[in-house]
Amino acid sequence: MSITLEQAEQAVKAAKAKATEIGTLMNIAVVDAGANLKAFVHMDGAWLGSIDISQRKARTARYFDMPTGEIGKLSQPGGSLYNIEHSNGGLITFPGGIPIKDQSGEIIGAIGVSGSTVENDHTVAQAGVDAISE
Repeated sequence: MSITLEQAEQAVKAAKAKATEIGTLMNIAVVDAGANLKAFVHMDGAWLGSIDISQRKARTARYFDMPTGEIGKLSQPGGSLYNIEHSNGGLITFPGGIPIKDQSGEIIGAIGVSGSTVENDHTVAQAGVDAISE
């Protein structure tokens, strides 16, 4: 099963609301179970360079079914995934990408957010995930 367009739009809406609440401008991408772009928003004034980063964060989270921040921890020198960011055409291994699960726990897609600090990126992404799992 894969995320529906309605669910992807719901995640984007919640993430956008959280970005507004914390006073930041974001690029928000949602991919389906096959890591294909399902929904995307570039908030007015958000960094152009973060468009690609948000989409790569979403794909990275789906490729490996874990938050990008966790992949980052494993990809440090000496880590079991060292240099993984060079695979798959380039991955993002810092926070802001999170897998999205359905009610049964099956991964149906992922969200990636970029445009602020990695802490804010993760907070906004989590708001998108939470909107679907409620």
